Amino acid sequence: MADGAEPDTAAPDTAAQSSGTDVVLSLRSIAKTYLAGDVEVAALRDVDVEVSRGEYVSILGPSGSGKSTLLNVLGLLDRPTAGSYVFEGMEVTDLDEQERTAVRGRRIGFVFQAFHLLSHRTVEDNVALSMLYTGVGTAERLRRAKQALESVGLAHRSSFLPTQLSGGERQRVAIARAIVTDPAVLLADEPTGNLDSVTSESILALFDDLRRRGLTIVMITHDAHVAARADRAVHIRDGRLTELPPAAIAAPARASARGQR
Repeated sequence: MADGAEPDTAAPDTAAQSSGTDVVLSLRSIAKTYLAGDVEVAALRDVDVEVSRGEYVSILGPSGSGKSTLLNVLGLLDRPTAGSYVFEGMEVTDLDEQERTAVRGRRIGFVFQAFHLLSHRTVEDNVALSMLYTGVGTAERLRRAKQALESVGLAHRSSFLPTQLSGGERQRVAIARAIVTDPAVLLADEPTGNLDSVTSESILALFDDLRRRGLTIVMITHDAHVAARADRAVHIRDGRLTELPPAAIAAPARASARGQR
């Protein structure tokens, strides 16, 4: 492939609009309802949450609480039924699909429980391909991919296929892919769910390091031990959010840690 920039996808300049504010994302009175047959199901109810730049926030809740729906709304993968979502200073609920895709690709990083790597492409390719439609040329994509892999301690695995890696290494590749575009926020959905306790701890330590570097992180989890790593935690149940004081997750986190030993 020639070292030319790919056609750039038009997108609202959210980064420019966010200047002068420390708030990365703000949800106000967000609701999301689905139809299950003839029954209307409320997945999110009157959700208010704000995340500041450089903050590490965990969203803690059991299965079926609305965590995945909230992640999809935050990541512009789904539209709320009602309410306001301001991302980097701009209302994004009314963006068309092309604009939403462009903002998502440039300004939001995703890390999932199941890694979602391309098994037939190298580690380096998996990271570089996330920039394919951002207007970045081939050589620069590869340079940034190498840099991102170095930052997660996997530069020595750049030519490997995902099938040749351990679970923890695959998740590190997924994290490198998520941060290579220098996103405004990193959304992590149960990133340690498929890992053993020792590997999970190393991945959580990497998130701690990313937080120290100034990255904004929103962690979706059912595990109080994972949630306790964040600057603050909110609890979701039946589609409603409640801010948790540190003491509310400290005891469950200690119990979870004892159970893992």
